[in-house]
Amino acid sequence: QVQLVESGGGLVQTGGSLRLSCAASARTFSSYAMGWFRQAPGKEREFVAAINWSGDSTYYADSVKGRFTISRDNAKNTVYMQMNSLKPEDTAVYYCNTASKAGTTWSPSFRLGSWGQGTQVAVSS
Repeated sequence: QVQLVESGGGLVQTGGSLRLSCAASARTFSSYAMGWFRQAPGKEREFVAAINWSGDSTYYADSVKGRFTISRDNAKNTVYMQMNSLKPEDTAVYYCNTASKAGTTWSPSFRLGSWGQGTQVAVSS
């Protein structure tokens, strides 16, 4: 059973930074594009950022462009997201999964399994 384990969330003030990690227990990790998605209370899960299999192409939702940076280390089966200049509207549970392009956005493709437990990010004003 493949697992996706997210970590690195926490409580920060507006303008603060966090670095999220997502570790996959799958040797095929490097075959897939990976994405970060988030779900705020009372809202649907939304795309945040994606990175192709090799790590040389990245994609971002307009709401985080210029503030968040996605990266990956295929040797460690891990994808990261550096989040800077955090805003209260970034408050959500953050999840990772494999991702595929869907029109102008990205959707989870579940090639390594379902959602992990997520990691909570809370930004205070």
